[in-house]
Amino acid sequence: MIRRGQGYIAVARHRSYWDAPILAAAMGWPNRLHFVARKGLLRKLPVLRPFVRLFSTTIDRDAFRLADYRRLRAAVKRERLIGIFPEGTTRHRVEPKAGAVHFARISGKPLLPVNIQTSGPYPPRYPVRFPRVTVTIGEPITVEELAAAVDKVPTLRREQELSALLMQRVDAV
Repeated sequence: MIRRGQGYIAVARHRSYWDAPILAAAMGWPNRLHFVARKGLLRKLPVLRPFVRLFSTTIDRDAFRLADYRRLRAAVKRERLIGIFPEGTTRHRVEPKAGAVHFARISGKPLLPVNIQTSGPYPPRYPVRFPRVTVTIGEPITVEELAAAVDKVPTLRREQELSALLMQRVDAV
């Protein structure tokens, strides 16, 4: 359940460029969702450039620098609702990155697992055929609650393991 005035980091799988607007709509229009996006989207999808700039903080995923980290950390603290796709790509079978868990830990915001399920062509295909989309929002979970399941994991690998566990929670919602 989403509590009014509470900050969250919404986490979902990323299979299509349609995921971001679907996730934003599922959270509700009054709940403005601010995304983490890769800088390459500004070049790859020029028609979406104004929306990417307005509704996200962009990072250079290939050459992640201290400036990217600081900009992202400031956005996580400033914005009430953050949307992150931990895989960072729409390609299949990619391990999730640890960013969602890391920023939940430093901001104190709970993670909100969101499962986007579709039946039909997804992403939509030409001629226009739209799938049936069901978005299920799970119960918020803190990093500490996730960490209780992976106490024996060495520190260097801990956030990666927590991210994998978080994606299992997303799939189970």
